[in-house]
Amino acid sequence: MGTDKMTKIFNKTIERIKTFFKYRELFFQLVSKNIKLKYRRSVFGYLWTVLNPLLSMLVIYTVFSQLFSRSIPNFPIYILSGQLIFHFMTGAVSTAMSSITGHAALLKKIYIPKYIFTLSQVTSELIVFFFSLISFLIVVIISKTPITIRYLYVIIPIIQLYVFCIGLGLFLAQTAVFFRDIYYIWHIVSTAWMFLSCIFYSVDILPENVKHIITHYNPMYFYITMFRNFTMGAPGMGSLDLVIRGAVAAVSALFLGLVTFSINKNKFILYI
Repeated sequence: MGTDKMTKIFNKTIERIKTFFKYRELFFQLVSKNIKLKYRRSVFGYLWTVLNPLLSMLVIYTVFSQLFSRSIPNFPIYILSGQLIFHFMTGAVSTAMSSITGHAALLKKIYIPKYIFTLSQVTSELIVFFFSLISFLIVVIISKTPITIRYLYVIIPIIQLYVFCIGLGLFLAQTAVFFRDIYYIWHIVSTAWMFLSCIFYSVDILPENVKHIITHYNPMYFYITMFRNFTMGAPGMGSLDLVIRGAVAAVSALFLGLVTFSINKNKFILYI
């Protein structure tokens, strides 16, 4: 890559950072608004961030405990960890997808960096996710699972997943402007993705060819497995190779999202 091209990329990056700081107050307001709207008019309000994963875990545990609990240690924690990570991804991407079309009226009136809306949606879901980790700690304490220094490393898969969601969110947000059917397609894809991410079963029960695909090409498997390794200490999980795969997936998604969003952002006003 030539020096001139590198200089242009560097200057553009600096310009984007300056633009973000210029609109940082709007960003924080959008994040706050998104969180407040999520549980507006709800009787239990923010308590649902704890109750929802716990109740979902109980349902899945009741249905699948006879099939998988004997082969998977700490089965409730195994389920809950997979649920929390995957639901963060689907929640972040689903809300990010409508971040541009949902703010059409505002974008038509004044200039605002369009990515701010997508970034605020993903960040809002990240904050909700951190609150939902209370449910995880409750199950850990009840099951008397040791809490070790390894828990501090969960920030690695969380940061990687956050970056991954930003990239995928940007890509789908710009896609949704031109192709509204993406909402229905995403619902089908995310459902299939959930069943292919080893949330309530072990990857070892799968045929070798399917196991290879999931363990090498499914980003959600990387993040869920890393999280489980750092909290459950399961052998053979969370290796450096897995961390590298997660980082590559996150950076690749971010690159895809930034490039496609930048190419099409000036066309949004014609379609929203």
